Amino acid sequence: MEWVRISRETVYEGRVVDVLRDTVRITADGEERQTKYDVVHHPGAAAIVALFDDGSVVLIRQFRYAVGGTIWEIPAGTLDDAETYEACAERELAEETGYRAGSWTPLVAFYTTPGFCDEELRVFLAENLTEGDGHAEADEDLEVERVPLVEALAWAATGKIRDAKTIAGLHAARVHLEGAGRWPMTGEGRHR
Repeated sequence: MEWVRISRETVYEGRVVDVLRDTVRITADGEERQTKYDVVHHPGAAAIVALFDDGSVVLIRQFRYAVGGTIWEIPAGTLDDAETYEACAERELAEETGYRAGSWTPLVAFYTTPGFCDEELRVFLAENLTEGDGHAEADEDLEVERVPLVEALAWAATGKIRDAKTIAGLHAARVHLEGAGRWPMTGEGRHR
């Protein structure tokens, strides 16, 4: 099956996303047809699993208007113009939590909702954390908490954490730590 975009029009331009309508020619088994396909364009985002030496991670409890409630998330944000994913991660960690990291490790990259949106999200592990000043945006209502990684994973398994990037990021961090011989972690930040 072959998909070829014939034309594209912008249906809506928003603050964070745009909605595009593509006319697409699909060829399959020698047959051609045309269809319209709506795409939500997103510039991309970065998320951070900020890991302390004691095995705790930074979680943010934040009101999310779209879901009508407060949810637990790892720090994250949208790329600014021409910004790299790692620069976005560094900026968002500092803005939302006040922490800065001495080391950064890419963990996982994925499309958040590939059925209709082109957003790519990349998750980083941030370590060697130092405290600074956070400057959350005016429309962000958030609380910053430190939670043991083991407990955060349990929250993901029981539904207390329902945010997909957070669940993926926490599990990717666990796999990374396990591969590095640093898992399981005890409350003192050491592995057993």
